[in-house]
Amino acid sequence: MALTLASTWHPRGENQRLVRLWPILQEVYGKGIFCLHPDSDPAEIDHLGRQLGSWACFIPTQNWPTGRYEALNQAVKAASEPIQYADLDRLLRWVETRPDEWRQTAEAIYQCDCLVIGRTPAAYATHPQALLRTERLSNRVVSHLLGQELDLSAGSKGFSHTAAQFILAHSRPGRALGTDAEWPILCQRGGFRVESRLVNGLDWESADRYQEQAADPEAQAKAAREYDLDPAHWVWRVEVAEEIISAGLEALTRDLAC
Repeated sequence: MALTLASTWHPRGENQRLVRLWPILQEVYGKGIFCLHPDSDPAEIDHLGRQLGSWACFIPTQNWPTGRYEALNQAVKAASEPIQYADLDRLLRWVETRPDEWRQTAEAIYQCDCLVIGRTPAAYATHPQALLRTERLSNRVVSHLLGQELDLSAGSKGFSHTAAQFILAHSRPGRALGTDAEWPILCQRGGFRVESRLVNGLDWESADRYQEQAADPEAQAKAAREYDLDPAHWVWRVEVAEEIISAGLEALTRDLAC
């Protein structure tokens, strides 16, 4: 029995890191489902597919906002095992930097209906201020809706196969980051227990782009400072927080009888 990995991936130089970590990933995940950003290079993905073999299923998409839904959908179809959803860039950093913590967390998914995997204060503090200040708002609102304190936007959650089926039956594809709130709220409304686990390995991943391995803390901090200098990043993160809150509120009142 092995988890199924459902992942979305906008490749930014992670190909060889994925190949290098593949033997380790196989020890935890029986199958890897990767929903790809429209900008993905078909030739590179074809080459990667030959390297990883039948373990990996690469799904091109022209509608990126539906990527998380499609990754979860294909994972449910692929096996009857529990599922870990993970943004691939975050997952690779986690496996590289804290493999023991990652394994222990993956093991915990087997005991949960819905496991929201969040960040410890130390991991959270590595992010740019543009993320910190806006995610605090969406986390606070959705935590209130769910009646428990959660860090919802760390890019990784675990689901039983039955809970994942329920999500797919009642979710509305098209608000990718809104799933941070929509999926746990649907689980709770469906009678599934929502639990939380905080980890250090989901620290900020964007500094790793086009690098051969995970960035060290100094490079991570420098990239975070540079991120905050662009006003467009602040605008984008406000829009993300708004989408998460809006999706959560809508999921809370959605008619589930249909």
